[in-house]
Amino acid sequence: MKRRQFIKAAGLGVAGAAIAAPAIAQSSPEIKWRMTCSWPKSLDTLFGAAETMAKAVGEATDGKFQIQVFAAGEIVPGLQVLDAVQNGTVECGHTASYYYFGKDPTFAFGTSVAFGPNARLNQGWYTLGGGKEVLDEFYKKYNVVSLLAGNTGCQMGGWYRKEINSVDDLKGLKMRIGGFPGAVLKKLGAVPQQIAAGDIYPSLEKGTIDAAEWVGPYDDEKLGLYKVAPHYYYPGWWEGGSMLFSFINQDKWHALPKNYQAVLAQAAHYANTWCMAKYDLLNPAALRRLLAGGTKLHGFSPAIMEACYKSAKELHAEIAKTNPSFKKVYDSLNAFTHDGYAWFQVAELGYDSFMVRHNRA
Repeated sequence: MKRRQFIKAAGLGVAGAAIAAPAIAQSSPEIKWRMTCSWPKSLDTLFGAAETMAKAVGEATDGKFQIQVFAAGEIVPGLQVLDAVQNGTVECGHTASYYYFGKDPTFAFGTSVAFGPNARLNQGWYTLGGGKEVLDEFYKKYNVVSLLAGNTGCQMGGWYRKEINSVDDLKGLKMRIGGFPGAVLKKLGAVPQQIAAGDIYPSLEKGTIDAAEWVGPYDDEKLGLYKVAPHYYYPGWWEGGSMLFSFINQDKWHALPKNYQAVLAQAAHYANTWCMAKYDLLNPAALRRLLAGGTKLHGFSPAIMEACYKSAKELHAEIAKTNPSFKKVYDSLNAFTHDGYAWFQVAELGYDSFMVRHNRA
């Protein structure tokens, strides 16, 4: 190429770049959002997942898209996150969907349903098995969209002031347990209470409740529940693999540039992976500390597990008869879970069972 032609072409390139720059700038505007959470800051894995998501968004956009994270109670109480996002008080939130079971039983799905799938199957269903589509169709009525932004894995069955040896011991038991599992236990005579994290310890200490479930060893230790209830049960059959969500105001989501939507989605995925990894890191050591401090570890008896399973399935069927949204999500989840466990019993279960036996040895 001749020198004059090169200079001319280069000049056009510079001019082209100058013309294109404003379009690029317009696609990356400066945006500031607020995210309210259902968690106190002391629960650094749950609250930390929200912080991790917000930090990833800021770093991926060179600080142009900033999300300020607020703990439960700083803007709204922990159990009002959905309402705050729905009505536009904040742009997004970090919460568990089943806290809003009272609005519609379909909210039980997403985070966890009694005797639902484990963590891998739950988020496999949400991510690629049609779960996000059927849930967001339901969430649309509440002016929000969902992003998977955390998972606790299988949770524990809670703390009890006295031993629970039979199904009859559940009768009259005042237990802090939210949403759908509370309704399952109510059919067996228990008295469920929905109480936010910060109020669990004083309620248990004063005897206002007889038992409480939260998450697992690490978070439960932080709440100090072992100090006022010595009996620790497993498994949390109502939370086989609980997903946490970032609910985003629908109008705010659609107003975002497509690249910012992609950044949000990827940041939420990262927070989800981070959250699971942190629980896997911290729960084993926390359980050892609790046991060393005098906590009494119990497994629910087969009779209790079977009674709760029967109660849950009956309740599922009852609600599905009259609630089309519940039935649609339930059928989708069941189909995915059935196939998933058929596969898991071939390789995953066999391998894990072998490794657990040798780990004990």
